Amino acid sequence: MNTSPSASLSRSPSPSPSPVRIGALVPLTPPGWVGAGRHLLAGLELGVREVNDGGGIGGRPLELVVRDTAADPQRAAAAVDELAGLGVAALAGEYHSVVARAAAGRADALGLPYLCSSAVLDGLTGQPTDRVARLSPPQSRGWRSYADFLLGAGHSRIAVAVQPSVYWAAGTAILREYVAARGGTLVELDMTALTPEKVCDALVDQRATALLLLVGLPDPAVPVVRSVRRDPRLAEVLIGAPAGQPELAEWAELLGDDGCGVPFLRYLPERFTPLGARVEAALREQLGEAPSFVAFEGHDTITVLADLFCSHGTDRARVAESWPRVAVDGTRGRIRFSRVPGINVWQWASAPVQVVDRDPAEPDRFRVLHAG
Repeated sequence: MNTSPSASLSRSPSPSPSPVRIGALVPLTPPGWVGAGRHLLAGLELGVREVNDGGGIGGRPLELVVRDTAADPQRAAAAVDELAGLGVAALAGEYHSVVARAAAGRADALGLPYLCSSAVLDGLTGQPTDRVARLSPPQSRGWRSYADFLLGAGHSRIAVAVQPSVYWAAGTAILREYVAARGGTLVELDMTALTPEKVCDALVDQRATALLLLVGLPDPAVPVVRSVRRDPRLAEVLIGAPAGQPELAEWAELLGDDGCGVPFLRYLPERFTPLGARVEAALREQLGEAPSFVAFEGHDTITVLADLFCSHGTDRARVAESWPRVAVDGTRGRIRFSRVPGINVWQWASAPVQVVDRDPAEPDRFRVLHAG
């Protein structure tokens, strides 16, 4: 037997290539919207598995380093610091807009590229930056499309039940300006001062034909919906939830039939690409339920970052410089980033926007009511 040093060396296994790490911010515990976080993480994880099954990034495995934000901006900012120290090539994820804003500001300050998966707040950063890009459409685009749906359906006196939040305040301002410019009226109902029963009285007094829920789930959204549904004076009032609460199973479980016929925004196309259809089936199997648009946003996030890493490398500065050169097929269409007026980050400008609801005759089926 040959026992020379060279023979021993030749039998030594080759060292495993170091992984390319992506820091993932996801709301996985309350008060974060756990259902959205679960779907977002499922999409991210499926995307990573598929990249690694295809050989990784130049032979290097892709690895997610997940941190739970729990919908807390300070916790998210601290996680960005930690992930930057761990050497991640880029940051991804987050569903809650105010949390994503904190993460984006910190990532920009640290020179860490961030692809925001699912948050829509227009002011994602306080100033223009090349380090942040976003897949989800800006709130102004989606909520104006929602207002078009309401006005087209004959709702010109619209009430919003609103809680204090930068996100809800921004949505209220978008709706008020857009509706007023088209001859409509928006009435604001302060949910820090009103019970669900008082909301019903206010709807009658204001002669509102639509009530939009700009509030948290389950409270006060669930008791408000139940109160309105049970008030015979409000039988013709439309309940809406533009932020998308009715998309996820939690809404249906809590409200049952009362949760049907509540229009909301989602970011899916009329028809999936072949990639989208395949991913839909894989996500459905992984989640044990129909995947929400948030899961597709997670998968598209990994598709974009993997393509960018393969084409331009994993150096943070090069990644940040490369957003405008992205051109990749995602589950919901061809993804490219551009500068959109009024938006300080690189934006996928053609992300699909729909207004849908749960079909009262078949609660697990979604009806497309409007496309923007």
